[in-house]
Amino acid sequence: MPPPLHLDPATLPAMPLLVDKEGIRQGNSQRYEMEQLDGIVLLDPTLQLIVGYKDVRPDEFWVRGHMPGYPLMPGVLMCEAAAQLSSYYSYATKQIAGDFVGFAGMEEVRFRQPVKVGQRLYLVGKALKVTRRSVIFNVQAFVETTFVFNANITGIALFRTETSPTPLVSAEA
Repeated sequence: MPPPLHLDPATLPAMPLLVDKEGIRQGNSQRYEMEQLDGIVLLDPTLQLIVGYKDVRPDEFWVRGHMPGYPLMPGVLMCEAAAQLSSYYSYATKQIAGDFVGFAGMEEVRFRQPVKVGQRLYLVGKALKVTRRSVIFNVQAFVETTFVFNANITGIALFRTETSPTPLVSAEA
């Protein structure tokens, strides 16, 4: 059974654009094929809600090979879009330490309906826990009013100045 909705999905198309792709880039580091958000239409720190969308285009890198003849948006990219939405909220509300939020985990992931080329995927994120070091969001996704995906996304504060762990295998091996 689906969880209770954070908001009525019928209200999503009427929400005006608040942040475009350039604005999202101010807070999220992903570029090129890995940019999974096209716009933010709601950012409400009082309700701890954020709503964004991704337009699923026919020129996406995965279209040719993910179900040829019937391309479906890969679930892993829906998860990435949910993580990017959560990360942008953390940047915009300045509630987390660090230079950016790293994807740390997922729980209670459910894919409910396929997402196809030409559709707009709306993502509705509700903060469940926000600390200076980590965030947990419940993200629900819709195409029109159809509930297509939900997950709990965990992110952690990362700093660009941190040193990376020593690799187990050298790059020369």
